[in-house]
Amino acid sequence: MKILFLFAFLGIIGALGAAGLFMLKNSSGADKNERGPKMAKALALRVGLSVALFLFILFSYLMGWIEPTGMPMRP
Repeated sequence: MKILFLFAFLGIIGALGAAGLFMLKNSSGADKNERGPKMAKALALRVGLSVALFLFILFSYLMGWIEPTGMPMRP
C-alpha cells in the first residue's frame, strides 16, 4: 500500500515539475502557442492525481486496509 501511495505522490510531483518546465520555457516562435495548453494539461493531471489519491486513501480507510496511527485524542 505504501508503494502505491509513493508512486501516486511521485506522479503528482512529476506533473507539477512538468508544468513548471512548460511555464519556464522560452517563449519564442511556435513554443509560445504550445506552452499554455501543455502547462494546463500538466496542471490538470496533477489535480486529477491528487483527487484520485485522496479518494483512494479515503476508500482504503473505509475498507480497513489502512488505519490511522496518530497521537490519541485528549478527553
